[in-house]
Amino acid sequence: MRSSLAPGIHLIRALPRDSWYRGLTLVLTFVFYASFHLSRKPISIVKSELHTNCSSLEKIPPNGTNSTTWCDWPPFDQANYNELFGALDNAFLVAYAIGMFISGIFGERLPLRYYLSGGMVLSGLFTSLFGLAYFWEIHVLWYYIIIQICNGLVQTTGWPSVVTCVGNWFGKGKRGLIMGIWNSHTSVGNILGSLIAGVWVSSAWGLSFIVPGIIIAIMGIVCFLFLVEYPEDVDCSPPLHHTESEESEEKDPEVTLSTDDGSCSRENTIDSSEYPKEPAEQPGAISFLGALRIPGVVEFSLCLLFAKLVSYTFLYWLPLYIVNVAHFSAKEAGDLSTLFDVGGILGGILAGLISDYTDGRATTCCVMLIVAAPMLFLYNHVGQNGIGSSIAMLIVCGALVNGPYALITTAVSADLGTHECLKGNAKALSTVTAIIDGTGSVGAALGPLLAGLISPTGWNNVFYMLITADILACLFLSRVVYKEIKGWCGCYTRKRGYVLLKSQVCRVFL
Repeated sequence: MRSSLAPGIHLIRALPRDSWYRGLTLVLTFVFYASFHLSRKPISIVKSELHTNCSSLEKIPPNGTNSTTWCDWPPFDQANYNELFGALDNAFLVAYAIGMFISGIFGERLPLRYYLSGGMVLSGLFTSLFGLAYFWEIHVLWYYIIIQICNGLVQTTGWPSVVTCVGNWFGKGKRGLIMGIWNSHTSVGNILGSLIAGVWVSSAWGLSFIVPGIIIAIMGIVCFLFLVEYPEDVDCSPPLHHTESEESEEKDPEVTLSTDDGSCSRENTIDSSEYPKEPAEQPGAISFLGALRIPGVVEFSLCLLFAKLVSYTFLYWLPLYIVNVAHFSAKEAGDLSTLFDVGGILGGILAGLISDYTDGRATTCCVMLIVAAPMLFLYNHVGQNGIGSSIAMLIVCGALVNGPYALITTAVSADLGTHECLKGNAKALSTVTAIIDGTGSVGAALGPLLAGLISPTGWNNVFYMLITADILACLFLSRVVYKEIKGWCGCYTRKRGYVLLKSQVCRVFL
C-alpha cells in the first residue's frame, strides 16, 4: 500500500518555478552579505584586547615591564591608542567609500557572479591576513593599515552586487517589507561576527579574524557555483517595477518626470505602447552624472551620509564604550553590543512595512531619525544604570538608527535604480546603489574617525556629535518629505484607502 504524497513535495509542486528561484536568490544574497559584515565586526571586538588596563589583570607582569601596558599589543600600547584605532577604522572606511563610487560602474559592466565571488574570496584573504599578524607577531602599524585599505576596496564589490541581484528578481510591490526583512543580513552578520570573535578574543585574537575570513571565502565559492543574476537566465519572468496605476499617475507633471531641477524631463520619457515589449538591443549602462540626475538620489545620498555616520560609529565603538563606561569584560561587551543589531533587524523590517503601507519612504526615515535623537541622549545618560535599561535602550536605539539606514540602502536604492525616467534600463541599479551607499560610506568613515578624536574629551561629546548627525540627516530629506505629503493630498481620488489618514496629515503640514 502506497502512502500519500509527502507534504513537503506538495509544497514544492504548489509553488511556481519562479518563486523557487526568487527564494533561492533572496537566501543566497542574504547569506553572502551577512558574511561581509561578519568579517567586518571582529575589529570592534578585538580593540579592547589590543589595549586594556593591564594593572587590573590577575597575571603577574614580566620583570622590568610597565605594569599598565605590558599586556597590550604594540603599537596599540601607546597613550594615543584611540587615535590609532580611529586610523584603522578610517583606513578601511575611506577606502570603502572611494571604492564604492567605482564599484557600481564595474558592477554594471562585469558579470555580477564573477565580480561578487571574486570580491568575497579576496575579502576572506585580507581578513585572515589581519589575524595572522597575531601568530606572526607583527607590531608595525602600517601593516594593519594596508590590510584595512585593501579589505575596504574589495568589500565594495558586495553591496551593489547583492542589491542589483535582488532588484532584478523582485518588483516594487512589497519591496519595502521584503528588503526590510532581507536587510537584516547586516545585523545578523554583525551578531555572528561578534559572537565568533568573542570566542577567541581573550585567548588568541588572531582567530577572531581568520575564522570569519575563511567563512566569507567559502561563501564566495558558493556564490560562484549557484548565483543567478537575471530571471531570464533560467527562463523565469522578470518582475514588474511599475504598476499600471503608477504609470497613469505619472501623467501628472508634479508626480512625473518633469522636476524643478530638470533631473528627468518629459523628453526622456517613453510611452511603452509605442515600442515592442522586448527591445531589439539592450540599453547601455547609465553614466555617473546621469544617475545623479534621477530625482531623489542626491537627497537620499546626503541623508545616508549622516545616518551611516551614526550607525558605523556604533558598529566600531560600541563595545569599547560599554567596556569603558559599564566596565564589562571584552567578551561581555561584545555580546551586549549585539542587542543594537537585534534592534536594527526590527527597525529595518518596521521601516519597510510602514513605507510600503504609506508610500512614504522619506517620511518614514525622517520620523525615525527625529525620534532617534532623544533616544541617543537617554541611552548615554541612563542606559548604563542597570542591565535591564541597557538592554532596552540598545534595542530601541538600534531600531531607530538602523531603520532609516536599512530602508535607504535597500528599497529606496532599488526604487531609484528602476526609476521610470530610466526607460526600463535595469543597468542603472548598480550605479545608483553605489552612489547612495558610497556617499553614505563617507559618513561611515567620518563617524569612527570623529569618535576616536572626540572620545578623549569625554563620551558625552561623542553622543552630541551623533545627535547632531541625526538632525542633519533629517534636514536633507525635508524637500522629499514635503513632496510625499503633497502627493498624499493629491491622490485621494485614486487611493481611497488613504483618504482619512492623508487628509489629516495634509491639514497639519500643508
